[in-house]
Amino acid sequence: MEIKNRSALFDFDGKVKLKEIIPLGLQHVVAMIVGCVAPAIIVASMANLNLQDKIILVQSSLVFSGVATVIQIFPLFNKIGSRLPIVMGASFAYIPILSSIAEEFNVATIFGAQMIGGGVAIIFGIFSRKIAKLFPEVVTGTVIFSIGLSLYSTAINYMAGGTGNESFGSPKNWLIAMITLSIVIFLNFFTKGKFKLASILIAICIGYIIALFAGIVSFEGLNTATWFHMPKVLYFGLEFNATAIVSMVIMYIVNSVQAIGDISATTGGAMDRIPTEDEISGVIMGNGFSSIIGALFGCVPTATYSQNVGIVTMNKVINKGVFLLASIIIIISGLIPKISSILVSIPQCVLGGATIYVFATITMTGIRMICNSGLSTRNIAIVGLAIALGTGIAQVNGALGLFPEWVISIFGGSSIIVTTLVAILLNLVLPKDEIGK
Repeated sequence: MEIKNRSALFDFDGKVKLKEIIPLGLQHVVAMIVGCVAPAIIVASMANLNLQDKIILVQSSLVFSGVATVIQIFPLFNKIGSRLPIVMGASFAYIPILSSIAEEFNVATIFGAQMIGGGVAIIFGIFSRKIAKLFPEVVTGTVIFSIGLSLYSTAINYMAGGTGNESFGSPKNWLIAMITLSIVIFLNFFTKGKFKLASILIAICIGYIIALFAGIVSFEGLNTATWFHMPKVLYFGLEFNATAIVSMVIMYIVNSVQAIGDISATTGGAMDRIPTEDEISGVIMGNGFSSIIGALFGCVPTATYSQNVGIVTMNKVINKGVFLLASIIIIISGLIPKISSILVSIPQCVLGGATIYVFATITMTGIRMICNSGLSTRNIAIVGLAIALGTGIAQVNGALGLFPEWVISIFGGSSIIVTTLVAILLNLVLPKDEIGK
């Protein structure tokens, strides 16, 4: 499409026409819609929610991901939000923690912990300049690497059909999952432009059609879903548990550091500058505030979306109208239960085939950050020991069996918590200047 007013698209406050921003806004929606829906579906399954509650969880996650994006574009009180071209959405990074909480407690406990985590994120945003020093690239990369590794079991579970499914582990589920994954790989490496950007969405659509012909798609929710539904305050409730709160707080701090990386990539790639302290503080506080509001209405934790950052750095389009339009489309999608019920009907094998690529990308992002920090003896020790202890304790049932229950809940349920704490501690105590390499 020929755009006459191109300069305005590269200006955050530029005046552009609707017809100019529609395709650009839709591109961002396509890039984030699957990532926004999948975490909610996975958490709903882990929590054994009924179909109606599953749809409501997806609805809320769509609506308040859109709201979180709007807050970033138009900061509250000129403080809460970054005023940058940032897209927010439900985050895959939280899935291991959310799954652990859902299995041990319930969804209400997730949202209680999320509310406290959001508050801590706001505090982190206020003091971001000082606290961020605890998370250099080697520590952040190690944590992200750990997050990716911990997600693999979730993806494989889904590729096999999902726990509790009568056909779990069947050749049919694996065939559909592998076809979906193959399409993602093909589109990413043998196509360009919109096909590459929308590879996950296209693969899920094709996998969905195959699953439909295979007879494993249920439209039970679509038949009963209404055309319009407003999210309800405290529909899932709030419960507060100390162990769940500690786990969530650590994840919010880690996520805040990742947000700094995302906005640094945005301003550096599309605006040729580094982010200001106010922008860094604003993006973190904006996500914290959005998380608190989301917890009240049933939206799982949100984060900055790196895939959308990639689009911004590629096309350099930063006009706020593009991102406002994308957020409005996401919000509208969440307000229409018919749309949410269709998304919920996606078979788990299809979802697993598509998301394992995303999880692999998360893992390699962590490895890339570790490599960027240098593979010195010191860094190898930090990464190796943090991953070894975090992953090892989580994999061995009963490894902390004689510890108090709260210790087991915090440190035994997810590898991420142990990995994060060990990486931070080693980074603080190991000498910066190596004696012999």
